[in-house]
Amino acid sequence: MIDRKIALDTAAGHAKRWLDSLDTRQVPPQATVAEVIKELGTELPDGPTPAPEVVDLLATACEPGLTAMPSGRFYGMVIGGAHPAALAADWLVSAWDQNSAMRQVTPAHSAVEDVTSAWLLDLLGLPAGSAVGFVTGATMSIFTCLAAARDAVLQRAGWDVATRGLSGSPRIRVLVGAQRHDTVDLALRYLGLGAPQPVAADDQGRIDPGALAEALEQGPRGMPAIVVLQAGNLHSGAFDPFPRAIAVAKEHGAWVHVDGAFGLFAAASPKTRHLTAGYERADSWTTDAHKTLNVPYDCGMAIVADRAALRAAMSIRTDYLMQDTEGDPFETVPEMSRRGRAFTVWAVLRALGRSGVADLVDGFCRHAAAFAEGIATIDGATVENDVVFSQVCASFGSDQRTADVTARLMADGTTWMTGSRWRGKAVLRVSVSNWSTTDDDVARSLDALRKAAAP
Repeated sequence: MIDRKIALDTAAGHAKRWLDSLDTRQVPPQATVAEVIKELGTELPDGPTPAPEVVDLLATACEPGLTAMPSGRFYGMVIGGAHPAALAADWLVSAWDQNSAMRQVTPAHSAVEDVTSAWLLDLLGLPAGSAVGFVTGATMSIFTCLAAARDAVLQRAGWDVATRGLSGSPRIRVLVGAQRHDTVDLALRYLGLGAPQPVAADDQGRIDPGALAEALEQGPRGMPAIVVLQAGNLHSGAFDPFPRAIAVAKEHGAWVHVDGAFGLFAAASPKTRHLTAGYERADSWTTDAHKTLNVPYDCGMAIVADRAALRAAMSIRTDYLMQDTEGDPFETVPEMSRRGRAFTVWAVLRALGRSGVADLVDGFCRHAAAFAEGIATIDGATVENDVVFSQVCASFGSDQRTADVTARLMADGTTWMTGSRWRGKAVLRVSVSNWSTTDDDVARSLDALRKAAAP
């Protein structure tokens, strides 16, 4: 017991020093994989090592190889930070060590999950009776929602995939915007549905409802169909035109899924809610709490309007489980063993409240606009997207110069903005999604970018 207390105190000390260093440390890691391995050592010890020593070695060896992702100057991959309430709650999740799969076994988590699910649906303006499954992240949220979609559209066609499998089943058409996120394709591959059919999108990545209607018309009448729309394009932050696109899909009997890994929370702010107008008429939605909501990793949400469809796709019955007549959390997700993911989401929602979540979203948008304004003043720079949410893409003339600017910026270490390709050209991508980003962080990052772009 003393060993455990010392180990926890040691870990807390290292965690505090790490967090305290974020304002001044360089954002990129300062050690390579090989260097960290050397510090850790490669030989498995013959005997035990006291827990405090293990924790101290791990923290000391790994710290130079850590990227300052929780920093207010990290703008890569739309991954957010960890809000203090959610971070502290996550420590409790590990200490409590609950396998939060069944209501009767873990009533505390089930109670929190019930409350949190209701809060989320209310905050996002989604149907109150929807099922919410707490999964690992956006990829598994898409997988979970599309599993429900696959089974439901095949059921309508008279095919029970749960008993008959996919072999010999009617083919399902899956239509997606040309600029959807690649994890949609990945989830479809996991589900045995193959590659989707891309539909034309505009210059900001928004699906063209007319092209969607034409594509649906060209398919065989009565063929099962799923349409995947997007709330927040990876590069532009743009949102699909939901009222028209969903209406077209519904006219053809398609299940509609909305991938809103970071964009779904636009619905939580009066200033950005118009971007999600009409999306509540879809059948399922994906979001990831470690992005816009700033919850630690391992916390996506799969939301499905038809609770029975989700449970039909995900649940099992077996004699050894203490299953509840009201349904259990594991019946809405792929795993039976899982962390208490709802604890951290409840914590951040309780800490921020309705107005705080709106302020969080508005802050991201305000910082993104400031980046766009600042980049526009740099000689030779072009902001490539209409900045409507939290994403900014910029180029600096030729692809080579854009790549050079990106490399110099990363070498400087003040900030993290990575390169990408969008609409056939190299771009520098800025994703604002950290609760701790300040005006000073934005100013320091822009100063570093100006230096990197200087002749």
